[in-house]
This record gives sequence, structure tokens and C-alpha cells, in this order.
Amino acid sequence: MIDTTRYTRPTGLAIFLIIAGGIGLAAAFALTLDKFAMLEDPAAQLSCNFSILVSCSTNLASWQGAIFGFPNPVIGLAAWSVVITVGMAILAGATFARWFWLGLNLGFLGAITFVLWLIYQSIFVLDVLCPWCMVTWSATIPSFLAVTLYNLKTGNIPAPDPVRRGAGVGYSWLFVITILCYIIFAIVAQVKMDVLNRI
Repeated sequence: MIDTTRYTRPTGLAIFLIIAGGIGLAAAFALTLDKFAMLEDPAAQLSCNFSILVSCSTNLASWQGAIFGFPNPVIGLAAWSVVITVGMAILAGATFARWFWLGLNLGFLGAITFVLWLIYQSIFVLDVLCPWCMVTWSATIPSFLAVTLYNLKTGNIPAPDPVRRGAGVGYSWLFVITILCYIIFAIVAQVKMDVLNRI
């Protein structure tokens, strides 16, 4: 059940969404520019190409880089703009209905699902790490966690009281949980790709 007795504006979440959205938008913009450069000159040397292992070109040129028929960064340009707008609206004093929070959470669920698929493709299929892609992944993971845990702890997502209390604790430890997710990703990449010996 949603607590309607009082509303505390989630200022911390708003600021986080603005920062994460800005980081994600910058990465999407950089990837879009790189895609333009590749379209103009398929042999272009992109600034994000550091080695055979760390490079944007392979990802951008692959079918995985345009899974919906257009370059994936276009999704980021649109989606991260929405995230920034939501954060700014909260700071401006806007309150959102439960359906809006659920819709936002659904959007982030789609984003994290897509990102996890891209991480799998990058590590296990393409065997290359795209720097700007990793920046996008790094912004998506904590954003999904933050919104989901917030919705659970506030009751926007119906859950038993123990789950809500656990989500409240998780929300407070978001930074640590995010770092653990990054560590898991790094371990998987190292085991599969031998990153340290190939950089």
C-alpha cells in the first residue's frame, strides 16, 4: 500500500537521475558522432579505439549495434533526455502519480535488460569492450537499481513490509551495491577475455 500521509521529495534521487542522465547522454552523443564518422569513412580511426580489445568500431559496425534497425545510441539520446527531465522536474517540485513511477521503472527494466544483453554480446560474442558503451552501462545499472529500490520502499511497487524495509536499506547502500555489480562485470570480463593481459 502506498503511504499517502506525507510526501518527501526524493531530492537525492532527482540529483542522481540528472547526473546519471547527463553521463549517459554524453556517452550516447559521443557514440552517435562516432557512428557518423564511420558512415562517412568506414576506415576512420575513432578516438575511442585504443586497442583490439578496447574499441568502439567493432560494436558500432556489428548488427548488435543497430538491433532495432537504427544505431543503438539513438535510443540513448532519447532515453537519457527523459531521465534528465524527470530529475529536473522532481527538483522543481513536481510530484508524479504511481502509474508514472511504474512506467519509469518499466522503462529502466527494459534498459537494464538491453544493457545486460549488450554486455553479454560484447564479452562472449564480439570479444571487445567499447569505452562509451561501458559508460552507458555504468549509468544504467545504478539508475535501474535506484528507481526500483525507491519504488519498492515507497510502495509504488506493491510488496510485503519486509521487502519494503529491505529495499529501504538497499536504497541507502546503493553506491556499494553498484560497485559490487561493477566488480562482477569486471571479473566476468577478465575470466572470459583475459583483459589484463590483452590491454
